[in-house]
Amino acid sequence: MRILIVTPAPPRSRKGNRITALRWASLLRDLGHRVALAESFVQQPCDLMIALHARRSAQSVRRFHEARSEAPLLLTLTGTDLYRDIKTSRVAQQSLELADRLVLLQPAGVIALPKPLQAKARVIQQSATGLSKPPTPLSSVFEIAVVGHLRPVKDPFRTAIAARGLPESSRIRIVHIGAALSKSMAQRARDEMDRNSRYQWIGELSPSQTKRRLARARLLVLSSRLEGGANVVSEAVAAGTPIIASRISGSIGLLGDDYPGYFEVGDASELRVMLQRAEQDQQFYAKLERCCRRLLPLVEPRHERELWNRLIDELD
Repeated sequence: MRILIVTPAPPRSRKGNRITALRWASLLRDLGHRVALAESFVQQPCDLMIALHARRSAQSVRRFHEARSEAPLLLTLTGTDLYRDIKTSRVAQQSLELADRLVLLQPAGVIALPKPLQAKARVIQQSATGLSKPPTPLSSVFEIAVVGHLRPVKDPFRTAIAARGLPESSRIRIVHIGAALSKSMAQRARDEMDRNSRYQWIGELSPSQTKRRLARARLLVLSSRLEGGANVVSEAVAAGTPIIASRISGSIGLLGDDYPGYFEVGDASELRVMLQRAEQDQQFYAKLERCCRRLLPLVEPRHERELWNRLIDELD
């Protein structure tokens, strides 16, 4: 099939939507399809369109439906779609109605959809691969990775705030990877480094560099207020790096209801206790490792490829 993937993130962007679109393009080409990427639908010839983001791709969804009503339309829902926009934005709601299938990145997202539309939902968890020669974790410090662009929805400084109150004996050091999407966020990161010796913001890295730093870390902290199903969770699982995450639907859908590494959204005190426990309590840390290891089959590329193959066959 000729497949068009529409994502509002521009070429060369390292935003999550663009990275996801590029990975899906490669995966779908492996399945024998011809795939093109675009920021919008402008009458490109295609047999199927996959749009990322209900609100931001709404015009493309509407134009495609009007021009190719006989061709299937898949809509991938982000965290801001599922947990914010589809409740308040009419154009986002219209995108849901026009799509033939709704692609979710984790199963807990289904219940966020209006009940009449839940039958359209298909869950395709994002895949990741580990490194053949992963780096050895640093012995001098207990390194914790925070991976994500500096945006309010990510609550990006929650781990740094939690680390401020750690006892002097703690070896915890935080490395934050991600671009500042505003001048104010960049300044806040610099201010945090000035006042907090445990925190280092290193900015945006390439995917391969990020993968190595994540594999070297002892923990990943995902402190987001909203997530549709963060790919960095899959990357951490593939790397063998345990995760501590805010208790939000998007992370519960990936890690499971009974995962032991959750803290309440925005609760720096609870996060601080959990970071200390991971550093000091070997049994707790080993439990996090075991729980993440059990998730490895779900992040294998062949699993994601099979789910996409099944979905396309369903629409053919």
